[in-house]
Amino acid sequence: MDEQPDKGGIKGSAKATIQLPVAQPSAKPASSSPPNITTSSNDPYKAVRESLDLDGFVVLSASLFPSFDLEALCAAAARMTEAARSGQWPYIRTLPKQFPPWPQDPSQGIWGVQHLLHPSNPDHLTFAKSYFDGELLKYVAALIGCGEEDLTMELYNMLVRPDQDFSLRWHRDDVVATATPEEELERLKKPGHHAQWNLALYDDSSLVLVPGSHKRARTDTERNADPYEAHMPNQITVHLKAGEVAFYNNNILHRGVYDSTKERMTLHGSIGTTLAGSERARNVLQHGVGEWAKEYDFDGFEPGMAERAKKMREKLVYMGSTSGDVGFFSKDE
Repeated sequence: MDEQPDKGGIKGSAKATIQLPVAQPSAKPASSSPPNITTSSNDPYKAVRESLDLDGFVVLSASLFPSFDLEALCAAAARMTEAARSGQWPYIRTLPKQFPPWPQDPSQGIWGVQHLLHPSNPDHLTFAKSYFDGELLKYVAALIGCGEEDLTMELYNMLVRPDQDFSLRWHRDDVVATATPEEELERLKKPGHHAQWNLALYDDSSLVLVPGSHKRARTDTERNADPYEAHMPNQITVHLKAGEVAFYNNNILHRGVYDSTKERMTLHGSIGTTLAGSERARNVLQHGVGEWAKEYDFDGFEPGMAERAKKMREKLVYMGSTSGDVGFFSKDE
C-alpha cells in the first residue's frame, strides 16, 4: 500500500483499501491497492475494524452495499446541489465558514448540502436507501463495537464542489485546537461510539489526514504548524474513486482541501450508538437534525429497512429531547 507523505506534485493513491471476501467482482477494481490488513481473520467486519483501529481510516468498495444505486444517487445529488446553489434548499454549508452554524444565503457560494434525509427533500428516499442499507449497518456496528439494535440515526449530508477554492484547517472533530496534550489524550482514549464515512459519487481527493494520529496527542511540529499547513509530516491524501467509501475516525488529525475546478458530490454520513449516552449530542445536534427528525416519513421503505430506520430515528429523537442546549463545536469559525 502506498502511504508516502504528500510532498507536492503528482500523488499516487494513498489509502487503506480493503479487498474483502464478500466483494462481488472477481477482477481487481480499477482503484485497488494492496490492503493494509495484517490479520488471519476471514471475518470481513473484524478485518475492517482492525484496519480502522490501526490507521484511523479504511476504504471500501460500494459494491459491498447492495442498496447503493450510484446512478440514482448521482442524479438525486445533482438535483440537491442545483437547489442548494439556487437558494431553493436552505440547509447548506456556505463559504467561507468551516463549522456550524452556517448562514443560509448561498450568494457567497456553498461547499456542502445539509440534511439529505429531511422529509421535505423529494429525493430523501433515494438517499435513505444508502444510509439505512443493511450491509452498511453491519459494518457500522462492527466498527463501533455494538449491536445493530443499539445504532442511532445521526447525520447524512453532502460535500460539493465549492464556488471558489477552499480548505479547512487541520482539526479533530471533537477536540478543540487549544487542547493540551493531556486533554487530547484523555479524549482520544475514550471510545468514539460512532462511525463516519464519505461515499464519493465522483473521484475525490479532498480528504488529507495523518495516519495513526487518532491514537496520540499532536507532536510539537503539528501543534505549532500553520492551521492550513500544506505538507504536514507524514500526511497522506485519501484518493477515492467514484463508488468508494472511506470510513475514518473523526478525531484523526485531518483537513479538507477543495478544488473549485473539480466536480464533487460526496455523501458524508455518521451513525452512532446508545452506548454513547449524551457524548455525541453536540456533534450531531449542532447541525439542526433534531429539529425535523421526529417528522421523518418512512413511506416507500421496504418493511425491513423501515423497521431499522424507525428504531434508529427514535434514538435520535430521544437524544434531542434529553440533551438541552448543546451549543457548537466552533461557532465563530
